[in-house]
Amino acid sequence: MEDDLSSEKLNRDISESGFRQLAEFRRCIRQFLHFSEEAARSKGIEPHQHQLLLAIKGLPGGARPTITALSQQLFLRHHSTVELVDRLVTRGVVKRRHCDEDRREVLVELTHHGEELLDQLSILHWDELRVAGPALSAALSAVVHHSTRRRRGSA
Repeated sequence: MEDDLSSEKLNRDISESGFRQLAEFRRCIRQFLHFSEEAARSKGIEPHQHQLLLAIKGLPGGARPTITALSQQLFLRHHSTVELVDRLVTRGVVKRRHCDEDRREVLVELTHHGEELLDQLSILHWDELRVAGPALSAALSAVVHHSTRRRRGSA
């Protein structure tokens, strides 16, 4: 019952323009994600596979590209990440390598083919962000501004 009341109060506190701003922000995100999915498929890989390549290359400094670390980056279960890696190993895009310090630890690395594929996709994504980025940024700014105003108004 209390959750229902909190939800009702929240709905009353969000103006029509607030809902429109959230909808526009969500639309901009989805538009970019749609572009990203299509770009990956145009290069012969699935969107999750592209995300895995990007996660390997873009891990925070000092992080090792283990299945566990990659699973955390992708918000996937361990076995799902293993399946993604298996498919990309089969295609020659990534390889597994035992860690030099601890031979029990397996690291996932991009192959030369994987590096080239990720470079091509990244160039496409940067080009798209130059075009779509201003609208995405404006939509995010509007949502943040609206949220900040709401918070100040209810304090």
